[in-house]
Amino acid sequence: MSAQFELDLPPTADAPRRARRRLLDWLGSAVSVPELKRAALLTSELVTNALMHGQGKISVRAQLDQDRLLVEVIDQGHGFERTVTEHDFEDVGGHGLRIVEAEASRWGIHEGTTHVWFELERTGPRLGSDKKPAH
Repeated sequence: MSAQFELDLPPTADAPRRARRRLLDWLGSAVSVPELKRAALLTSELVTNALMHGQGKISVRAQLDQDRLLVEVIDQGHGFERTVTEHDFEDVGGHGLRIVEAEASRWGIHEGTTHVWFELERTGPRLGSDKKPAH
């Protein structure tokens, strides 16, 4: 099983919510509830970063296969360096990439761009695994 998802969003305040909702609709019952929650959280964080710090339309792409969920968020900005900055716990905002760092299996950027991605490795039994050939 391999599936792909693409969504273009205008840079408006409801972009994170729309991205989250559409991604969850696309994933449906193909992943576990904990995977759905992590994917929604991390997608929302990256779309929020694109909205706050990027420029132009925001594109969300995702690929799901047996081993991983890959989500990419791209905007039309000029790029940034991959850094996770420290903020006081009481600060509102500024924690997005720390959350991505903590929850994603892997994440990164394409150098010099605003193309940010994360992966969630899929573990354990999966829906439809009863149809796999025995090893």
